[in-house]
Amino acid sequence: MRVVSLNANGIRSAARRGFFDWAKTQDADIVCLQETRAQEHQLPAGAFALPGLRGYFVDSQRRGYSGVALYCRSEPHAICRTLGSDEMDSEGRFIQADFGSLTVSSLYVPSGISGPARQSFKMNFLESLLATLSRLRRSDGNHIVCGDFNIAHKTIDTYNPARNSHITGFLPEERAWMDALVDKVGWVDAFRVVNLEPKQYTWWSNWPAAWQRNLGWRIDYQMITPGLTQRVRAASIYKDARFSDHAPLTIDYDL
Repeated sequence: MRVVSLNANGIRSAARRGFFDWAKTQDADIVCLQETRAQEHQLPAGAFALPGLRGYFVDSQRRGYSGVALYCRSEPHAICRTLGSDEMDSEGRFIQADFGSLTVSSLYVPSGISGPARQSFKMNFLESLLATLSRLRRSDGNHIVCGDFNIAHKTIDTYNPARNSHITGFLPEERAWMDALVDKVGWVDAFRVVNLEPKQYTWWSNWPAAWQRNLGWRIDYQMITPGLTQRVRAASIYKDARFSDHAPLTIDYDL
């Protein structure tokens, strides 16, 4: 089973840059998008379709902001569009597809970059999310949570750990949250199951030449429950074309 995840930084922008043309060649079973930044009813019929996959969307109440989507080859038994908080759900940050013994989710964590108020919102979001992911971890079956967590976990996951330790996305309290998710709750970073190499980034800022010099951050993940650890077969970050300020993360599972 192939799962592709991308923060699109606007689904229409990513489409113009060729993302959907590329995705059609990937034979993916599930495609997870974050930051669609569009209301589903605004999208021209068929313009953002993937052959053989059906799309499911959760939009932010605020137009042109946030939003997540899932494209699925198999029809889910159920779709969940809530994290259980009206304040968080209003921003369209979570969608989950239930395939019986497997669930796959698309998640978009707030960035906090715009100032202290949003950083506080991010930390509250993370606290609530940890409780949600703890419940999911204790539930039956296997689970994959894909998306932009807006946190680089380890020093290997950002190009300049010393400099970036004072920047949202690599703050000590954010990294401690990731530690808790992995070490205490028991989720597994699927990419690191098969790739322990440095300089494996999924996002680059708009600083001059950051992309060309690979001055990036790894903030996009596919987090899995332990039962899937031995089923991760391959992982890749696609950088031959640039569809967004993020790169697509693809992971193949033996399921």
